[in-house]
Amino acid sequence: MTTVADQTCTALARVSGDDLRVPLVQGGTAEYANFDYAASAPALAAVTDRIAQLLPYYASVHRGAGYASRISTECYESARDSVREFVGAADDQVVVFTRNTTDALSLLSTCVPGDTVVLDTEHHANFLPWLRNGRRVVPAADTLDETIGRIVAELCAKPAALLAITGASNVTGEVLPIERLARVAHDCGARILVDAAQLAPHRRIDLRAAGVDYLAFSGHKLYAPFGAGVLVGRRDWLDQADPYLPGGGAVVEVGVETTKWACAPQRHEGGSPNVLGVAALAAACEALAAIDPEALAAHEHLLAERLRTGLSAVPGVSLLRVWSDSPDSVGIVAFTLDGFEPGHVAAYLSAEHGIGVRDGRFCAHPLLARLGIDGALRASIGLGTDSADVDRLIEAITTLVATGPDWNYARTDGHWNPTPETRPLTPGPEGAAPCTIA
Repeated sequence: MTTVADQTCTALARVSGDDLRVPLVQGGTAEYANFDYAASAPALAAVTDRIAQLLPYYASVHRGAGYASRISTECYESARDSVREFVGAADDQVVVFTRNTTDALSLLSTCVPGDTVVLDTEHHANFLPWLRNGRRVVPAADTLDETIGRIVAELCAKPAALLAITGASNVTGEVLPIERLARVAHDCGARILVDAAQLAPHRRIDLRAAGVDYLAFSGHKLYAPFGAGVLVGRRDWLDQADPYLPGGGAVVEVGVETTKWACAPQRHEGGSPNVLGVAALAAACEALAAIDPEALAAHEHLLAERLRTGLSAVPGVSLLRVWSDSPDSVGIVAFTLDGFEPGHVAAYLSAEHGIGVRDGRFCAHPLLARLGIDGALRASIGLGTDSADVDRLIEAITTLVATGPDWNYARTDGHWNPTPETRPLTPGPEGAAPCTIA
């Protein structure tokens, strides 16, 4: 049955692969139900259109006089304006293009002149880099209010340069109060960095209004899977730090004995940049900015609640949550199923139902250890998700609990796979996968 959420989604934007059909182990095909947006989202049609338009003009940027080079340079540099507008950047904040969120956070970690405070609930990308200049880990409490109190106590006990916090959990989707945390950090003499990898695709962000000093996110989670990410932040630390990637484009003048480095953002963008990836990222920002944020949130909320309600009714399913008082979450639902390993369930959903979910520890090992589990399943919702997808996932989990899988599955090298594997995994004339999968 078509719902208002489905109609809203269709009106928002189309994604590549929304009509993809995949083979099933028992024979035949099924329309692919993608619940893995939180890992990598498919490309928006507007993004693939932008890439197709730019490809004939692809050339080296910044130092070429040829017309194609001029076009590529203009697209690359104007992309900064698209990103700035998308996130409401302040006047003293610059846009630095990176490979992904991990790269952006690693870049900033080389610039921070002091300790960084983080929660133990962070994705590894916002947990590991801060070891460079002193990382102080605050254990999350059972409520957001108490957790924020612990952050305040840590920042007040000893000065810190930065509070690095996620905007939305990549495991549970819970949204943190960014404006409140920004005030906390500033009141304690620190700056704030927001890892927006999971927040940016789902919620509008206004750095100026929220008082956020630094923001990082990835194109591949923002419907622009072409290998670009971004760090938006205050200029001073970025200008004072050593170049992140020394090379051509990062310099003003090079001598045998001395080098004069450029200011940010060029200072940290040495080498030939990913022009197509940056253009894709800009196109995604422009397309998402044109969507009514209330319509986007309504689409996501209706489907996520439908999924949570349906899964909660299945015997043995436990939904994951970090904080008992978190008031909002993006379209990410993580859960466990009694009697089944997460990888086994994920393999079953893929092989017998054509449903893609994520399983494992989601690059958040400390958080899952805190929750007392070794792994879980994660279903994440995006622009291409509709109510029929949600109902198929609920029905498939219900069937698994009631009657078990129809196929045999075995664990090989730590991964669950159907045995035998009957689906074609090499190129073929009938829509088989376009590459060999080992």
